[in-house]
Amino acid sequence: MRNLVAGGLVGFATVISIAHAEPVTVVAAESVYGNIAREIGGPDVAVTSVLSNPNQDPHEFEASASTARRIADARLVIYNGADYDPWMAKLLSGSRAPSRQVIEVARLANRRPGDNPHVWYDVTAISALAKALAGAYSALDPAHRADFAQRHAVFERSLQPLLERIAQLRNAYSGTAATATEPVFGYMADAIGLKMRNARFQLAVMNGTEPSAKDIAAFENDLRSRSVKVLLYNSQTSSALAERMRTIAVAAGVPVVGVSETPPAGMNYRQWMTSQLDALAVALGTR
Repeated sequence: MRNLVAGGLVGFATVISIAHAEPVTVVAAESVYGNIAREIGGPDVAVTSVLSNPNQDPHEFEASASTARRIADARLVIYNGADYDPWMAKLLSGSRAPSRQVIEVARLANRRPGDNPHVWYDVTAISALAKALAGAYSALDPAHRADFAQRHAVFERSLQPLLERIAQLRNAYSGTAATATEPVFGYMADAIGLKMRNARFQLAVMNGTEPSAKDIAAFENDLRSRSVKVLLYNSQTSSALAERMRTIAVAAGVPVVGVSETPPAGMNYRQWMTSQLDALAVALGTR
């Protein structure tokens, strides 16, 4: 009888062990956040990123039934917010789960609808996300709290070279006139201290509306007169007007630097940001 009881206890303990071994299921709306979720979570999480194709225009995405199912089953959901991914907010409202944790990155950075939604170009927002992830994971899987804290500390240290690179560029190029087809790079441009021009044009293109004739003319004049030192071009989306500005910049000898909304495959956050900062440095150094 004692053997049977002991065997039952062992079996019960095994079931509990298996249950605790199950990774935390995570769904990230954008792959930049999914990549960071993996770094903080390590082998204790299973992450799915919805927007992960760097060749896909994120503004044209439409959620499928399979995406809705993943979100319904997730224990943690991460999304950008600030109206960048309204489909995620809609799916969350239609799939309520009291035990599920949700991280809205824009809210961590005190950004609201109407603000520039590209908050991953704000390194302080990424740092806040990493801290929120470590806390959420610890609440969902307390047994691995120390592991999450250790990975969070490693991630924070890994951001230091990126912050130093930004400081270097700020020292060299603060006050430099620049322009962009969209405000994708906006928070990073602010951190560097670039003097960004043609804001109304950028907002119109981002929102899918037509800039005024006056704004178009001002943008073209900045390029043709080389009043700006660089054009930041959203390489992931395309519009006839943005492509026209890129063509004018090339003809006028204004360097063009491509920036994107999704990291290239195989690149982590620091590598992605650093590669774009290096390209910017090369472009500004040619002037």
